Amino acid sequence: MVKVTICGVCGKMGKRIAALASRDPELAIAGATEIQGCSLIGVNLGDELKTHNLGVAITAELDEAMNDADCVIDFTIPAATMENVKIAIKHSKPIVIGTTGFKDAEIEEIKKASENIPVLLSPNMSLGVNVVFGIVAGAAKKLGAGYAVNLNETHHVHKKDKPSGTGKHLAEIIKKARPDLKEVSIESFREGEVVGDHKVVFESEFDTIVISHSAKTRDIFALGALMAAKFLVGKKNGLYAMKDVLEAI
Repeated sequence: MVKVTICGVCGKMGKRIAALASRDPELAIAGATEIQGCSLIGVNLGDELKTHNLGVAITAELDEAMNDADCVIDFTIPAATMENVKIAIKHSKPIVIGTTGFKDAEIEEIKKASENIPVLLSPNMSLGVNVVFGIVAGAAKKLGAGYAVNLNETHHVHKKDKPSGTGKHLAEIIKKARPDLKEVSIESFREGEVVGDHKVVFESEFDTIVISHSAKTRDIFALGALMAAKFLVGKKNGLYAMKDVLEAI
């Protein structure tokens, strides 16, 4: 059984990760954290999830919440994640990072941290989206310069980063496969409560090819994060991605 500590447990993603983890016989929740000042600090996590008693109280102290964990799952904000990485190193615990919106310097700091602990960093934890990443890479390479490429995405109005980490990653995949493209523009829309839609269009004089993914629920990201945690435990120090999880299936 893998014991996880969940950072940002009262957020939309954190709560779904906790709910699904509480039902998974291969997982146990060892700790749950939220920011200092949150009204739910001290509340029993099982009560908040409206499930059975998990024996875990929500805390602002990651040091404390990490003691019995095998792995940390972090879906917070960049500033909080960077502090949580430091604490994970202090405790020699692997960490799964689903936070997005990092600056380049923060990404480099995370890469450096992976020299000390196993780190899995992904802009999108969905297995489906990560399959799409591979399909887009292959299409961009095979279709070549005869095809113009357009990329657009739609997310809910609460999403802070624009374009999203997934959109940026898709653009990087395309640029890597197509050196002739100096830039790949991303049209980003924010509408209602859309979980996440991404579309890549390859268009030539003769045909149009569309590769798209539409998330129906946040649970696809939560399930991917839990799968990532199971994968990461026992791995040697280094930087991992969801493609490594896919290859291990």
